[in-house]
Amino acid sequence: MTKVANANTVVVITENALTASLGTLNEDNSPFVSLVTIASESPTSVLMLLSGIAKHTQNLSHSVRCSLMIAEECDQTVAPLTGARVSLCGTCVRIAKDEEEVAREIFLGKHPHATVYADFEDFGFYRFDIDEAYLITGFGRIDTISADELRNR
Repeated sequence: MTKVANANTVVVITENALTASLGTLNEDNSPFVSLVTIASESPTSVLMLLSGIAKHTQNLSHSVRCSLMIAEECDQTVAPLTGARVSLCGTCVRIAKDEEEVAREIFLGKHPHATVYADFEDFGFYRFDIDEAYLITGFGRIDTISADELRNR
């Protein structure tokens, strides 16, 4: 596949995903992974609604560097590692309350059940900005895609 085709695959996987594994760094720089709900905002940004009491959110308060891993649903009759998946590397920061209207609309449009807790005091909308995507579309089919390549596909 071409670089443009691979960039398109990354965008499609991200747009279709409801959840991702969020990898953050603990205070001692040890890794921590958790499951989060996501909504694609653009080819290079993903939105999350996170609770301040969650370990991953606390980790983001001292290091904005993180990653998201998204795997396509695969047919149960095939080996799981033959399916497409992408690791997104970048940074994640909380969106200011006075700037979250568009993020709220996008995220809650994809996750209407989250309206129940979206306004809880400890919750906030976060934007994950992609620096690089590491795409695997099956055994030996691997590509690294930059944010510029995602934007300009």
